[in-house]
Amino acid sequence: MPRLFTGLEIPAEIGQTLSSLRGGLPGARWIDPENYHVTLRFIGDIDGVAAREIAHTLERINRKPFEVSLQGLSSFGGKKPRAVVASVVPSRPLMELQAELERLMQRFGLDPEGRKFIPHVTLARLRDASNQDVADYLSVRGYFPTRSFMASRFVLFSSRASTGGGPYVIEDSYALSA
Repeated sequence: MPRLFTGLEIPAEIGQTLSSLRGGLPGARWIDPENYHVTLRFIGDIDGVAAREIAHTLERINRKPFEVSLQGLSSFGGKKPRAVVASVVPSRPLMELQAELERLMQRFGLDPEGRKFIPHVTLARLRDASNQDVADYLSVRGYFPTRSFMASRFVLFSSRASTGGGPYVIEDSYALSA
């Protein structure tokens, strides 16, 4: 059963910039640059019939390309940090696309996403990283010049059971061209 989610791909040149921020954080498991993405909607473990129906449903989305900007690093998890992420500016077109995906998946019968959508690119998953180590890392590497790209499509990704961070496979893509 594939584990599915929708997302935006990160262009290779921006992936290279982000990958240069790797290292120097104890307990970090760094994501390979070819697996960087912005998750729009996690779908979950779906059987083949439902996966095909979802892929067909996503074709209904009719939106224009939009600019995506990455700006600085932060961490998720509060007092027990669990990830280092590149922050994505929550632009109106990005938020509207994500909200439409959420509505479609709920109409399809999936439960609402449990967490508020905070657009980001996961760079590392953390295991036993201290608050101080994460704060030190972010103070040294947390700033980088804003990098932007045009999102001209979103994709349906699949992943197989692994220890997080890929490998991800593009199952289908959907042009943004309204």
